[in-house]
Formats: sequence, C-alpha cells, structure tokens
Amino acid sequence: MANESRNELLRRVAAGGGVFKGENDLKVHLPGANLNDIANQADDLIETMEARPTIPDRKLLARLVLIREEARSMMGGGILDERNDRGLSTLPESEVNFLSKLVALKPGKNVQEMIRNVLQGNDEGADKNEQPQKLRGVAGRGSVSGRNPRPVRPGMFLETVTKVLGGIYAESKSGVTAQHLEWVHEKTLQILQEMAFN
Repeated sequence: MANESRNELLRRVAAGGGVFKGENDLKVHLPGANLNDIANQADDLIETMEARPTIPDRKLLARLVLIREEARSMMGGGILDERNDRGLSTLPESEVNFLSKLVALKPGKNVQEMIRNVLQGNDEGADKNEQPQKLRGVAGRGSVSGRNPRPVRPGMFLETVTKVLGGIYAESKSGVTAQHLEWVHEKTLQILQEMAFN
C-alpha cells in the first residue's frame, strides 16, 4: 500500500470513518478511530514483537512502525507533542550505541546500508541466537551496563532518534547534528517502507 493511500485511510478513519467506494465500485466500511489510539495500539504491538529474542515477521513489524509513525505525524504536534512521548526516562543502550556510530559518520550510501542491514536483522540488529555473542558498546568499548546489549530493533531505534531530536529541538540547539538525525530518520522510514511493501 502506497504511503499516500495509508495517509488517506488514516485521515478518513480519524475523520470518523464512513462508507467509501473502493476498487471495482465495492463499498468499503471504515470505522472511526482516534489517531492517538491507533499510534498507541501499534506501539503496543511493536513493543511486544521487539521484546522477543527473535522477530518472527520483520515485514509486519515494518508495517506497524510505519503506521505508528504516520499516525503520530498526523496528530499535529510533531516531535515535541506530549502524546508522542512514550515516557522513556533512559534511552536503550543498543539503539544509542548504533545511533552514535551513525552520527559519527558522514551521511551517505554507507550509512544508509548500515541502517538497512540493522533493520533487516543483520549486524547490530541480529536476533539473539543460542550462543552468547560478544557485542561491543560505543566506539568498540564494552557495554556500560556490563551486559551484552539487546539487538537494535526498528521501532525502538526510530523512537530513540525521535527522542534525541526532540531533546535537541527543545533546547533550540539545532545544527549539523539535528540535520544528520533528520536524515537518519528519513532514511530509516524509507527503508522500512521498502521492507514493508516490496
């Protein structure tokens, strides 16, 4: 389903639903729903999927993350909207380590490929297998907590990028880092779109 089609569907649902003509003049009944409820329900499903040691369906996960992000972006308040605040007091170590690695590099094809690999379950995003792996923390140092960090998960990664961006914007300290994070956010959504619908 194209991005425009999903946005139109969300707009109609948020406007109270109704009966609409679909393909081949079929009537489509859409229920009304609150965008915040849609985002929260998608987030609950994402959280449940990402908490598992392995992600059984990355395509479904990518679709859920896209729905959550699109519903949130349509609510109007943007990154700083308190409805988008998941209440994380600390950011997840794996996602922060990966984001630090990305921000240290110049935006481009290599960084985009790093993001793609992780979202597809490779490198830092690889599911846990039976044998313990030696994962490294920021800049090759060990994990701050002393534990092996969990794999980077798509939903939590986007949540982390958004949280860091929100912090930068709240302090009015935009600049190169904010632009870089916006680029990472945009590329992550593009890759999730490809994963979800190709």
